[in-house]
Amino acid sequence: MKIKGLIAATFSTLRTDGSVDLEMIPLLVEQLIADDVKGVFICGTNGEGPNLTMEERMQIAEAYIKAVNKRMLVLVHVGHTAIAESRRLAKHASDIGADAISSVAGFYFKPTSVNNLADCMAAIAEAAPDIPFYYYHIPAITGIAVDMIRFLELAEEKIPNFAGIKYTAATLHEYQRCLNYKNGKYDMLFGYDELLLPALSIGAKGAIGSTYTFAAPLYNAIIRAFEEGNMERAKTLQWQAVQMISCLPEYGPIPTQKAIVGFGGLELGPCRLPLTALAADKKQEVKQFLESMHFFENLSLIRNEN
Repeated sequence: MKIKGLIAATFSTLRTDGSVDLEMIPLLVEQLIADDVKGVFICGTNGEGPNLTMEERMQIAEAYIKAVNKRMLVLVHVGHTAIAESRRLAKHASDIGADAISSVAGFYFKPTSVNNLADCMAAIAEAAPDIPFYYYHIPAITGIAVDMIRFLELAEEKIPNFAGIKYTAATLHEYQRCLNYKNGKYDMLFGYDELLLPALSIGAKGAIGSTYTFAAPLYNAIIRAFEEGNMERAKTLQWQAVQMISCLPEYGPIPTQKAIVGFGGLELGPCRLPLTALAADKKQEVKQFLESMHFFENLSLIRNEN
């Protein structure tokens, strides 16, 4: 399996009382399809997967599969603190027609070595042997920063349905080594939106990111400019993305991005504790910052170009 283009790591859709709002999912799907997103990555970090119950995660996966109706890819994150629960989520995703599954490393009781990590991922992937499995490498969150080349060697041996890695780390040198492992045998989906252009320059073809949920036209324009050899335009557009992303850490990446989606007309609701939604004054600050850099104006212009 090799994915080309953007996969949106979508956010949770919650009602004001904190319950899951499944009715918002089809609206989000239609927007993503209109923005030429190639797929969705659901119930991951940005989808607050660890904050959802098993039943909620299954309901969300079913809602996405139904709304997408095979018009783009659906990748289901099945990571959990208990491998038995990850296996349950993996089998469910396969049964309902997901295109692929993915899992992070254990983030409470952590894998103690790259061998241990590979064994954990093999146990999860085994529960859904008929669909591709991606390891979700995000060391800044899980604390697991083992050698990914060694992991590829072990995954090749232990995971028959291993497809590649969702590589959410800034270590571009290791990412490039993974891209070139056995002449590009595996799919390496890049996961740092603010480094998309550098990743393209070393061979990235597919990317998974949270800001693709609301700014996919900008990133698709970066990809087009790069492929056409227009590096000045690609750099200018990437700088716009970097500027936009710069406000996320200050206010909280997930609540801020959910607010930005809301500025575009889709209210995705609050977050679940310990995450908290942005207060009205903070939302206004974010909106003013984005307006000062002409983010919405530029995004609209890019949409119209297409």
